Amino acid sequence: MSGRRTGATRSRRPRRLRLPAWTATLTWKSAVFITVMCCVLAALLGVLVHTAVTRQTVGHAREKALARLEDVTAAYEAGGALPPRSGIDPPGLPEPLRALAAGGERGTMVADHRGRPTMWAAAPADGHALATQIDYSQSARVINGMDGAIVGSSLLAIGATLLIGAFSVTRVTRRLHQTARVARRIGAGDLDARVNDPRTADPSRRQDEVAIVAGALDTMASTLQRKLVAEQRFTADVAHELRTPLTGLSAAAELLPPGRPSELVQDRVRAMRALTEDLLEISRLDARTEQVDLDVHELAPLAERVAHASGPGTEVRVAGDGPPVRVETDKRRLERVLGNLIANAHRHGRPPVVLTVDGPVVTVRDHGEGFPDYLLAGGPQRFRTEGGSKGHGLGLTIAVGQAEVMGAGLAFENAPDGGAVARLTLPEYVHLDHDDEEPPHSPTGM
Repeated sequence: MSGRRTGATRSRRPRRLRLPAWTATLTWKSAVFITVMCCVLAALLGVLVHTAVTRQTVGHAREKALARLEDVTAAYEAGGALPPRSGIDPPGLPEPLRALAAGGERGTMVADHRGRPTMWAAAPADGHALATQIDYSQSARVINGMDGAIVGSSLLAIGATLLIGAFSVTRVTRRLHQTARVARRIGAGDLDARVNDPRTADPSRRQDEVAIVAGALDTMASTLQRKLVAEQRFTADVAHELRTPLTGLSAAAELLPPGRPSELVQDRVRAMRALTEDLLEISRLDARTEQVDLDVHELAPLAERVAHASGPGTEVRVAGDGPPVRVETDKRRLERVLGNLIANAHRHGRPPVVLTVDGPVVTVRDHGEGFPDYLLAGGPQRFRTEGGSKGHGLGLTIAVGQAEVMGAGLAFENAPDGGAVARLTLPEYVHLDHDDEEPPHSPTGM
């Protein structure tokens, strides 16, 4: 018995056509809507006008042709000569009209005769068609001219409506873009940013929806700024108030007799003093009053010194064999950032802890469980740590703040094979003008 394996076939979804990003803008959508509505209205009005004028023009021509047919019929019945452009079954008479007249009915019809529009009128005459014709060229030109005027005026109206609509919509979208820019600035930390829409400054002035949104954003920013300033002031005040009693407590702890209780008290006092100093540093970073002291330093030796000063257990790797990389940075702040990253890796991760210098990028990696999801999504948060781990979440918060002050980028991620990775990218120093360097002095003798 033989069997055949059949695999499930995966249906391939058709690829959707992706429109350019600008087609999603309000200006584009408004322009399309205005254009479509103008075209529909122009087409509707054009059809109505064309139908009415054509019916009136054809009616006049038909009445004229039937009146001429009366004269032709009278002359035919009297046995006299027929007027010009009349006759029995004349050449060029449309066949439907010929059949209608041969069947005993009168009728009219517009058809081309010798390349010219012609209105035909026919009546029965002894089983034949007695017909006459009049020139319909002037009426056809009137209708064609009217159609051209309708198309031209419709295009002109559509263009004028588009210009007026685009001007009106652009004024609205410009204000919306201004509101969005201010919202992004607030999200980036600029709490002094405001829309300041002139419509919200005067309460007696009627406000549109954009002004209402702008006013709500300004109110939200002001409220948020007041709360953050109050929080920063509270943090700074608490830290300042704690310094004095902690200093006295530290001095008193040193006077305790040697022993385990004395060591525990001194350890807790040191922890409290470190926490207080961290709070003061965070308050200064929040106030954005820090002044950066930039200078040029070789990155690899500086990183190695910080790693060695942080204690044993940190492996240092320098990638590349090229010339030493120099960075323009604040040495004290850089040491603070790297020290906090290394300390966090030892405290919350697992060995080995590796510090890698690759060009102007310094990476600190451990081999623990990695950073928590909240930190990867929104950055470190003060006084928040995962599980029962020790710490207050201030070390990484200070590292992010100091990196921002000295113009460096600090990113957090988890390695694919496990472990937390903190990547610090510093501005590399590149000296371009070598001619301005002072040449070395050579000794001279006498």
